[in-house]
Amino acid sequence: MRSTTPFQKKVYDACSKVPKGKVTSYRDLAHAIHTKAYRAVGMALNKNPFSPRVPCHRVINADGRLGGFASGLKNKIKLLKKEGIIITDNKIEQLFFHKFK
Repeated sequence: MRSTTPFQKKVYDACSKVPKGKVTSYRDLAHAIHTKAYRAVGMALNKNPFSPRVPCHRVINADGRLGGFASGLKNKIKLLKKEGIIITDNKIEQLFFHKFK
């Protein structure tokens, strides 16, 4: 297993708190770890070696669009639908955002 940076560890720790059937945005995940580096959060998730234990498929754009996924958008859709999330035209129909405390 390759090592992770302290920043990646923060991202993965926060992401692992998003429960099944809910999503969070790159922005909200960044805020949860006290940064404004939304793109850096996305890059860390793209390199996630702990998937699916760290559920990076549950991180989407703030407007409900799915964003990217290292193993392809079709796989992200498949995983989200398996959790009961309804997706139409690569956008989540009803948003159930996880709130970080």
